[in-house]
Amino acid sequence: MTNEQRKTNTDLRHKGYGYTAISKITGLSKDSVKAYCRSHNLAGVMASNNTKNLNTCLNCGKPIIQKPKTKKRKFCCSICRTKWWNTHQGQVKKKAVYNYICPVCGKAFSAYGNKHRIYCSHSCYISARFKGGAAE
Repeated sequence: MTNEQRKTNTDLRHKGYGYTAISKITGLSKDSVKAYCRSHNLAGVMASNNTKNLNTCLNCGKPIIQKPKTKKRKFCCSICRTKWWNTHQGQVKKKAVYNYICPVCGKAFSAYGNKHRIYCSHSCYISARFKGGAAE
């Protein structure tokens, strides 16, 4: 846990946030937040129910102003959205993954978002186009 996360934990706990809300903001596990709060005398009074109305950015933890009758925003700006998705690529649900076998080299490969791809690499494409299909 970094010093910044410790300070954020302390500040949010004093503002009445619960362990789950703090863990969502800081990116730590709920148990880590709970252990830190208990060891620094921040446990005790049950926090207000801020987890259901948590309007903070998933990346930086800044408050987000929600517009009525619109989809709930998760990020305060596009920079935070990009940073969060780049650091959490395992959570991206990639549905458009296609598996192919290259006709030039016979290597199996997958392509994301391009269902018309034929070759595994540019060099295989060049071999097929200009050298009659023989791989180098």
